[in-house]
Amino acid sequence: MNEPITSDAAPPRLELQGITKQFPGVLANDRVTFAVKPGEIHALLGENGAGKSTLVKMIYGIMAPDSGAMRFDGEVMENTSPRAARRRGIGMVFQHFSLFEALSVLENIALGLDEKLSHQRLEARIREVLDQYGLTLDPHRIVSTLSVGERQRIEIVRALLLNPRLLIMDEPTSVLTPQEVEALFEVLRQLAAEGCSILYISHKLDEIKALCQTATILRGGQVVGECDPRQETKRSMAEKMIGAGLRDVDKDRNRSFGEPRLVVKGLSTRAEDEFGVAITDIGFTVRAGEFFGVAGVAGNGQNALVEALSGEVAGTSAEAIMLNGEPIGLLSPSARRRAGLCTVPEERNGHAAISDFTLSDNTVLTARDRMHLAGGGLLRPAAARDYAARVIGEFSVKALGPGAVAGALSGGNLQKFIMGREILQRPDVLVVSQPTWGVDAGAAAAIHRALVELAAAGSAVVLISQDLDELLALSDTLAVINLGRLSDPRPVSEFSIEEIGLLMGGVHGDPEATREMTEVLHAHQA
Repeated sequence: MNEPITSDAAPPRLELQGITKQFPGVLANDRVTFAVKPGEIHALLGENGAGKSTLVKMIYGIMAPDSGAMRFDGEVMENTSPRAARRRGIGMVFQHFSLFEALSVLENIALGLDEKLSHQRLEARIREVLDQYGLTLDPHRIVSTLSVGERQRIEIVRALLLNPRLLIMDEPTSVLTPQEVEALFEVLRQLAAEGCSILYISHKLDEIKALCQTATILRGGQVVGECDPRQETKRSMAEKMIGAGLRDVDKDRNRSFGEPRLVVKGLSTRAEDEFGVAITDIGFTVRAGEFFGVAGVAGNGQNALVEALSGEVAGTSAEAIMLNGEPIGLLSPSARRRAGLCTVPEERNGHAAISDFTLSDNTVLTARDRMHLAGGGLLRPAAARDYAARVIGEFSVKALGPGAVAGALSGGNLQKFIMGREILQRPDVLVVSQPTWGVDAGAAAAIHRALVELAAAGSAVVLISQDLDELLALSDTLAVINLGRLSDPRPVSEFSIEEIGLLMGGVHGDPEATREMTEVLHAHQA
């Protein structure tokens, strides 16, 4: 493996000195000072709300600091804008892709470039980049036909066409299979070896250890330390981030389960549009106290499964979903909640919560019946405020009380509030998609403990996640969803990371191929 090119004699590739940024009521960055060397892969760590996003937005020119100085290769960065940042050689790959599904790879890349090139010249340059970094991507493929990993390659290629000297990566592996993660790391290591600096933001501390040479740690908008991730453990880095000890998630692997809580059989839906994914003939059983994990690359029917289980999408058979022995497949979402099935969808803004509503009002959306926040056709505002305050307190949500507007919370704090709102209802079945999406290590551990306690009290938990560490730590039984089909559920102890990765990215919903591949893997392991 090539070692990154770094030089103590050269000026820092990026140097921040005393960067401060304040919004009404919030000091997002407080005199932040750190430097990134040429050819260095440098991690930016911190809890949700620590100021990471604001900081990289200023580096990329989306906003300007209130005070302090930024230097790039020794020169002061003035008149910042994304276009000016790109001219300097700063590229950024965002967590959420900005792609047009109906256009080709080539057309999407063209739209994101400042330089105007003919399609013929642009295609030649794209193929040069693909060859140079060992990437595979067809410039003429329509984006809607690509996997999530292939879509990310579009963003990476677009950034590489700039010949970047600094590349900012924001949660780049959150939607990738293990095999795709390793391929991405090889590209980043090659870039660093050629002298490009990488500023890497991720909540996955094992990735930070494997990839980065230095980590700057933010807490409350301030730099509180720097470390070499290769000399740290995941736990020690997490504790540096939160400034306190990290409690373990205590889950007994040998515990027994109760009666079936949720039985799904022959559940199918139709795709909402040409870019949607339908689920086909899905079946599984979850017992009291059991975690049923569903792995998969984003966009393979996870949202359709959640919508079918919650009742947001109308069912075709009452018996397709049985809750505690009773058919609920034709009930409305509210009726399913009253019966004991609660859900947390993947998208927190606009789906799980309404940004313009207060936290108190957001509790009423899903907890009005189970927590008695309404009665006789009237809302009970005092009860809603009390319940919102309870969620804030028990889940350590950083908010200015129940009257705070949901949109004012950081993504991680809003996620903690949404999870707490559902868990404290003590449902018989909780279906949750991406429970710790965009959440720091301390908050993730707290959410995991709350889910374990919920299951220990007799609830069944359906856990849909793209985080394999999360699934392997919590699941008792695991299945993989691919193009709307579910693999055969098995005890999580029977899976290997390699098998899960292949099921996520290589089988594409073919049950026979799934069985054949599983047999080959088992024979190889034997």
